[in-house]
Amino acid sequence: QVQLVESGGGLVQPGGSLRLSCEASSTIVGIYTMGWYRQAPGKQRELVAAITGGGSTDYADSVNGRFTISRDNAKTKSTVYLQMNSLKSEDTAVYYCNLQIESYNSWGQGTQVTVSS
Repeated sequence: QVQLVESGGGLVQPGGSLRLSCEASSTIVGIYTMGWYRQAPGKQRELVAAITGGGSTDYADSVNGRFTISRDNAKTKSTVYLQMNSLKSEDTAVYYCNLQIESYNSWGQGTQVTVSS
């Protein structure tokens, strides 16, 4: 079982930047997808960005051009990052890290991102 731990959330002003990190409890190799999801109050959880084991990336239209997902497998524990620039109030949500390997699915505990002046 792979555990995921997110960090990097916080309060930021509109137009600011934050970098989220998601550290897995082990190195992940092979065919997988790691992604960032978010859930705002009263809304459904939605995919923000994802990256595959082959390095392909996908972004929600609402964050395309502002957010960048990347990964670091050089460490003993795989880490995925979400660089968030030009943040807007509508980006306020709890952000969750997710790992999918075939039918296996793992979620982190979430980290709060609040964009407010």
